[in-house]
Amino acid sequence: MAKTPLKTITLTIAALLITATPVIAQDAPMVPQIPPRPPTGPMSFFVTSVGLGNGANLGGLAGADAHCQTLAQVVDAGDKTWRAFLSTQATANAPAINARDRIGQGPWYNANGVRIAANLGQLFGDTLLLARKGNFINIRTAVTETGEMVPGEIKAEAFGDRRNQHDILTGTQPDGNAFTDTFDRTCSNWTSSREDGSANVGHHDRITSFTSQSWIDAHPSRGCAQENLIATGGAGQFYCFAAD
Repeated sequence: MAKTPLKTITLTIAALLITATPVIAQDAPMVPQIPPRPPTGPMSFFVTSVGLGNGANLGGLAGADAHCQTLAQVVDAGDKTWRAFLSTQATANAPAINARDRIGQGPWYNANGVRIAANLGQLFGDTLLLARKGNFINIRTAVTETGEMVPGEIKAEAFGDRRNQHDILTGTQPDGNAFTDTFDRTCSNWTSSREDGSANVGHHDRITSFTSQSWIDAHPSRGCAQENLIATGGAGQFYCFAAD
């Protein structure tokens, strides 16, 4: 039998190795994976389309909760238990009430089905990582019970000539808890429409020229009367969350 030359064997093996090795394009772009869209769900969060019209006198927490329930009922969402996102301060006769303790555990979705937070941790940024990621409350998602945007500081065609109404009553610190100082942060626990006093407000649009961008704690109002709230940049509106 004739022997195959060593050179021929070597070349054959080399050719087989080249054929078996996958070819990788050196300039092929690395395509990042697009995260999936967050889940959607039935409405469990909204900004009141209107306030009660009496400044920051909401009839206490009970009156504010009833207003949330009434507005939700109009859009066929009254089967949930609605709570106003408001804190009260401690008095001689009653302890403070924290807004975050009133609104359930989440998740919460706006009237258009967009999830604004999966749980309390994400809503308030309870850890450094969650705080960096943030929730999804902004001018496009903090809509009313009918799904309409609330006018903010930046003028938009959708708002026409409507003035800025980004001051949302909360009386609450950024972590969702009540204030512990002696300054009036809640217009006498939502029972005052006097020109004195004050209520802390958040900015639903997360935009401001000179104060905090917090959706909860941007600045205090200039008083408790309806005219005071309007002058500050609001209309006596507040957030409502489904607690169940």
